[in-house]
Amino acid sequence: MLNRFLTIVVLIPLAIVLIALAVANRASVPFTLDPFNPGNPGLTVNLPLFIYIFAALALGVLIGSFVTWYKQGRYRKLARRRQDDIPPPQPARQGPSQPALPRSGT
Repeated sequence: MLNRFLTIVVLIPLAIVLIALAVANRASVPFTLDPFNPGNPGLTVNLPLFIYIFAALALGVLIGSFVTWYKQGRYRKLARRRQDDIPPPQPARQGPSQPALPRSGT
């Protein structure tokens, strides 16, 4: 139910906006890595603007994922330690496997 809601309310409108953004920004834009000499052809790349935007979004997702993974490392370590300290569950006993012998004598 939550997956369907997430798909309908978030992902479909997001996809529509991203497709519209890609169609509207097809013009080639120079991206220069040399701020002191912007005309340097060796450090300039000409690509459509939407590729830069999508690359920035993907880079943000990757950096955010890595930071989250790194910050939660202590919790994963704590969970592993707790898992190692807890003995494995024992099978439930259902009673003696053989019938008890009657006492003799008294």
